[in-house]
Amino acid sequence: MSTIRGARERARIEVTAAIKDEARKQLAAEGAAKLSLRAVARELGMVSSALYRYFPSRDDLLTALIVDAFDAIGAVAERAAKEWEGKEREGKAPHAERWIAVACAVREWGLAHPHEYALIYGSPVPGYIAPMDTVGPASRVGLVFIDIVRTASRAEELAVPPLAPELRSDAERMTAEFAEGVPPAAVAALVAAWAQLFGLISFELFGQFNRVVEAREPLFRQAAGELARSVGLRAVEVEPHQR
Repeated sequence: MSTIRGARERARIEVTAAIKDEARKQLAAEGAAKLSLRAVARELGMVSSALYRYFPSRDDLLTALIVDAFDAIGAVAERAAKEWEGKEREGKAPHAERWIAVACAVREWGLAHPHEYALIYGSPVPGYIAPMDTVGPASRVGLVFIDIVRTASRAEELAVPPLAPELRSDAERMTAEFAEGVPPAAVAALVAAWAQLFGLISFELFGQFNRVVEAREPLFRQAAGELARSVGLRAVEVEPHQR
């Protein structure tokens, strides 16, 4: 029985992957708003009723794609941060460089996966309300940046930025909710920096930089460094020829 059960589970995994792969093709061709379970089933040679056993509704399929995308970009951010861990412990790389490495890795993933990026950071899909299942995966990139700032703070290498009095209550609430161990002023700056980083990626990905910026990677890297400084991380030294 265990052999049969294992074969069924493998078959289910393979069919689920095929459904999601076809759905991603539809995202690229038609956009998320036009994603159709019937069209996915037709392309896979399945009857609609069979596909519904895997994803009962379009929204269930969308949620699976969204979770996959958030997990993928989150894994990229975590991997980039991990590569800098040893260097930071040895004092060979400032925390700002780790921040920039993560930001650049996230940008590269977005450019390599434009339709998945658009699904999670583009316009909301009409009629779709993301369930709580998406919250954890959606937090992964942000938590990496928070950990970089927390590490700098614990090492007493964080220059805490100023905080407008009107933001104090919000900053303290956010600190308690998802950034324990980070000064509230840095948390407020982190939220602003996070929004600006993804704004830069979206501008590049969705064409707003066309005929405006050609050296987009250097612009992003410089902006990421400025945003690292805005949350209190030590500035990256600039070579004389780059000034």
